[in-house]
Amino acid sequence: MRLQLLRRVQQCIRLFCSLNILEVLNIAKDQTLINNRIRAKEVRLIGEDGSQLGIKATRDAIELAENANLDVVLVAPNAKPPVARIMDYGKYKYEQQKKDKEARKKQKVINLKEIRLSPTIEEHDFNTKLGHAKKFLAKEDKVKVSIRFKGRAITHKEIGRKVLERFAEALKEDGQIEQRPKMEGRSMFLVVAPLAEKK
Repeated sequence: MRLQLLRRVQQCIRLFCSLNILEVLNIAKDQTLINNRIRAKEVRLIGEDGSQLGIKATRDAIELAENANLDVVLVAPNAKPPVARIMDYGKYKYEQQKKDKEARKKQKVINLKEIRLSPTIEEHDFNTKLGHAKKFLAKEDKVKVSIRFKGRAITHKEIGRKVLERFAEALKEDGQIEQRPKMEGRSMFLVVAPLAEKK
């Protein structure tokens, strides 16, 4: 018993000595179970070419992978028995990173810009705010147009609603109304989204 424990401790010391600090940090960050990190006694093994190799002991699977200069990667740890695949893990990880990078490049970030109006806005101010909204929509950002009612102005909500509807009407060519004028506390707002591209 003591001899087995001593051998196990020696194996662990050799393993940790062979790994450098960066690899240890990467292991802590990466949760994928590969090679000796697989704790299951047996796994359903899938070959490098996708063929089913059947249920094998984990040690045998690792040995097969090492003979082919590849890794055993656990792809379905919750299955009974767990499913592992023989593959080049470094290449697989690199491909995943490339796919993620491409997906991030293609991702479109839409910002929500807010424009504040008042119920008693003058014509020149209205046109200035309208110009800003058109600029935001041209950059494919959503625009939230809001009116804050101060004091007793809240008793005349219909004036604010008319201003918002006039603003939405002026933006009809540049955007589409995503949300009609709606009260929220002492504010009324509407959301205008950029026009969808015509294909």
